[in-house]
Amino acid sequence: MSKGRRPGRAGAADLVGVGFLRKPGRYEDSRARRVFGNEGKHGVVAFDPWRAGHDTIGTSFDFIAAMSPASVIRSLLALAVATALPLAVVAEVPTKVPNAPTGQIEKHYYDNGPYAVSAYPEFGCCDSAGYAFDVYAPSDLGQLDKPLPIITFGNGTGAAPQYYDYLLRHLASWGFAIVASRQPNTGVGTEIRDAANFMVKENTRPGSPFFGHLDTVHIGAMGHSQGATGVINAMRDSSGSIRTAIAMALPAQKYCSSPENCTNTSQLTSGSVFFLNGSLDAVISPSYQTLGAKGLQSNSAYYRAMPEPLPKFWATLRGTSHNDMLGQPDCGPVGVLCTNGVYGFLGYPTAWMMDQLKGDAKAHAVFVDGSGEIFSQTKNWRHQSSNIAH
Repeated sequence: MSKGRRPGRAGAADLVGVGFLRKPGRYEDSRARRVFGNEGKHGVVAFDPWRAGHDTIGTSFDFIAAMSPASVIRSLLALAVATALPLAVVAEVPTKVPNAPTGQIEKHYYDNGPYAVSAYPEFGCCDSAGYAFDVYAPSDLGQLDKPLPIITFGNGTGAAPQYYDYLLRHLASWGFAIVASRQPNTGVGTEIRDAANFMVKENTRPGSPFFGHLDTVHIGAMGHSQGATGVINAMRDSSGSIRTAIAMALPAQKYCSSPENCTNTSQLTSGSVFFLNGSLDAVISPSYQTLGAKGLQSNSAYYRAMPEPLPKFWATLRGTSHNDMLGQPDCGPVGVLCTNGVYGFLGYPTAWMMDQLKGDAKAHAVFVDGSGEIFSQTKNWRHQSSNIAH
């Protein structure tokens, strides 16, 4: 039986009793897209806590006073994602946005790609924990001149794929098949690999809309928060089938709920990684180690620990916090730990996947150490680090 609607318990933090003052209901945003293409004539989606992937949280912040500081931080890690509300209205994106692209290559991939996109909620079943898969892909598969590389996505704690609708649609518009388990706890990485393997099988299943349309040799992974931990673990355990990963807002190791729900980039033996954090995400996914910290407690530490022969890149997006990648496209529906929205997570992450999975030379030019375009784009970016020599 599919668990596409009712989640398990949060694995990275104890969420019980932590409240949020926004009440569930029907929300609209004039700058957001609808969550799924088949949600109704006007694209307005009613909030459904089980479909959203978490219990309705209705207590007040008074409870926090009884918690230890460490518990507050761990709970916010889960709460930040779990309180993001799915919503949507079809409308144009405003012309002036925060983190608007400044480089020419970034601007190219910030725009939507050449393909119209369809979403397939609960397209298939199931991962090893019983959760269904959502899929995003170009609508007209018959127009493709090449098979679609696969990107498997890892949700943040307590989240579900539709929370990332804007980002996932954007990636799919550039000619990728995006698959995401509805599992709300993806840190181990098993369900992320399950999702990729599901799509590989769809490529050879007669009757599948994706039959013969997928590039099963070029598979990438992308994840947020706990899902960022998960995509690195999934790549590590994939025997080389997952070639690259984008780890957005990768939490410090001190937030691991178990050894299995942790990651250590020094254990990677293949693949490439783009580490991407926000400058305001100093508590959960900081840029640098604090004095005396042990283990991998920052993006710089994860980056340095990754074996040098493997391609790696790290950059920090200015003015963003832990949940900006959930923007639709702005922070209206997200609630907490979001300042600018998804805008800055569109251009260069898309370029990374275009480079790593499609061999796009224009996109590759972004990430070359020192001379790549992103190194000169200091209005939005900090800490650009790369070992990609040419």
